[in-house]
Amino acid sequence: MSEEKTIFKRIIDGEIPADIIYEDDQCLAFKDVNPQAPVHVLVIPRKEIPSIAHLDDDDGPLMGHLLLTVRNLARDLGLEDGFRVVVNTGEQGGQTVDHLHIHLLGQRALTWPPG
Repeated sequence: MSEEKTIFKRIIDGEIPADIIYEDDQCLAFKDVNPQAPVHVLVIPRKEIPSIAHLDDDDGPLMGHLLLTVRNLARDLGLEDGFRVVVNTGEQGGQTVDHLHIHLLGQRALTWPPG
């Protein structure tokens, strides 16, 4: 991992403002600055993990917490008709920030394949 802080670490550290809609001791969630749907939220762990490929076996409880947070946010944001959860991994997977993050998208019909 690079010594330079990612934009997400800078958000966690309060160095860059973000429209934070949820936070706890393990994660935070904020609105994406380039939304791809009417609801587009990013859920990130406070722990610096570059991607899913870099998870340790003991990160299971954290990942469960992140997914339950996504579920709770989907409920809170009124996504009863459905939503999409995306985790891009690596350059070919479309990952642009080397800090694990989960996209929660909803409030419009989402097509498949995504791109």
